[in-house]
Amino acid sequence: MSPTLNLDFVRSQFPAFDQESLDGWAFFENAGGSYASGQTIDRLHRFYTETKVQPYAPYPASTTGGRQMDDAYVRLAGILNVGTDEVHIGPSTSQNTYVLAHAFRQGWADGDEIIVTNQDHEANSGVWRRLGDRGITVKEWAIDPVTGLLDPAELHTLITDRTKLAAFPHCSNIIGFENPVAEICAVLADAGVVSVVDGVSAAPHGLPDVGALGADIYLFSAYKTWGPHQGVMTVRRSVCDSLTNQSHWFNDEEITKRLVPAGPDHAQVAAMNGVVDYLDALHEAHFDDGAAPDERGRRVHDLIRAHETALLTPLLDFLNSRSDVRIIGPSNPAVRVPTVAVLPSKNPADVATALVDHKIMAGAGDFYAVRVLQAMDIAVDPGVLRLSFVHYTSPAEIDQLIAALDATL
Repeated sequence: MSPTLNLDFVRSQFPAFDQESLDGWAFFENAGGSYASGQTIDRLHRFYTETKVQPYAPYPASTTGGRQMDDAYVRLAGILNVGTDEVHIGPSTSQNTYVLAHAFRQGWADGDEIIVTNQDHEANSGVWRRLGDRGITVKEWAIDPVTGLLDPAELHTLITDRTKLAAFPHCSNIIGFENPVAEICAVLADAGVVSVVDGVSAAPHGLPDVGALGADIYLFSAYKTWGPHQGVMTVRRSVCDSLTNQSHWFNDEEITKRLVPAGPDHAQVAAMNGVVDYLDALHEAHFDDGAAPDERGRRVHDLIRAHETALLTPLLDFLNSRSDVRIIGPSNPAVRVPTVAVLPSKNPADVATALVDHKIMAGAGDFYAVRVLQAMDIAVDPGVLRLSFVHYTSPAEIDQLIAALDATL
């Protein structure tokens, strides 16, 4: 029998819940960035106070700093179930995809094809689409304009012998539906097409088993997974080896640098250990055996998702009961993450402002998902009201949100 998430333990790991300035406030814009865990904050503080020197030199502070950075790659790889040499940490997901697009284009010929969707955040769409101005044929895998969903069957009609890459989201930051990533990646792999999966909106709900998903490239934002402001991407080693080095020429053999031309942010890379520290603490608090890292990751993922689904159910039930609000994406909590975009009869920005009086932190706008809204004939301005939470959210905060929505919608 699977354990139930110990919410008291979880919230004790996040210093934000002890802050007087946040007392009574319920945070429902987690899709824009989560609270940082205490472990992450501690790792950053320790690095800046104890080892803020150039890493990898022979003196103790430098050696310790370098070891902490190396540990972050090893430990993240274990949780994500990929090779240590397949983890890359850059300034942001947007920057990481920008670098990837340049690296791939150098190895392609004019007329080669790529597939993108209009369900993505712009970070995993715009950079690839711009290659259309540089000789690459760009095909769009379009969403259903009513449901916002992608039809996997349509992917087959887009793939040809010149298709090199397909970029798609694990889930949209507006639609919230979890796409069948493993199924899609298998289709692409069979066709010899590189898969680039935007996991920014999925990873906050439990880091994925990337190995099981079969993604050639998987990206997410650490600042949305209780960590520092960095972008994490896993790149299959065979794919990475085929790409042109994007760093200084003499870094070609430095696997953690060749796709990060800015160079690693020493402190923030080391602070990625805090994310794994937190996940390990969560596992230890709920399971009594020393499982391997990938198994710990899978268990914690399922623990988190079960809690979130239980909280999402009453929120969706409430929204479905109203005639003055439209849920964007599916209403079934079992097939979506708790990032819920809604179109109220009132101006979404006005509703977000009114929620402040009820100590609800939420946002309104397009959330860099302009193409999704346009495809669904939703005005980009003012966009939608977005209500997003993660596993540290409590049932009382869901009740607070529902009461606030009832008063403001």
